[in-house]
Amino acid sequence: MKKKFYLDSCIWMDYLGERKNGLRPLEEFAFQLLKKCKKEKTKIIVSDAITKELEKYIPKEKIKERLSEFSDLIIEVKHSTEQLSEAKDFWEKNNRKFPELDILHAIIARDENAVLVSRDKHFSEIGITENFFPEELL
Repeated sequence: MKKKFYLDSCIWMDYLGERKNGLRPLEEFAFQLLKKCKKEKTKIIVSDAITKELEKYIPKEKIKERLSEFSDLIIEVKHSTEQLSEAKDFWEKNNRKFPELDILHAIIARDENAVLVSRDKHFSEIGITENFFPEELL
């Protein structure tokens, strides 16, 4: 079975051209990973939590338009009450050390058997699922 990827909102922000880093071509890394997924027909999980997070910064129309290029790969999922409860419990048990939404992303990725792709280094500390930077997967 091919791997599936769960792209954290920061990767989608890179791809949509909304985040900059003067030292590294973040947009290009995200684009190349998406291009590789398309070539290899690798599925990409997009949760309602990701969509909601992106909509805080990017117009819905732009998100829909840019993601439509990969509609054949995208599997849309909604987080469950149980996943949200687990994220809240984890957040509390870890003294609110990590963003609660990131914990939820990790749980969704785990439950979907997907590799989490993110620039946030704390996902390794959270330890719920396997995670990589996009350039590590190229």
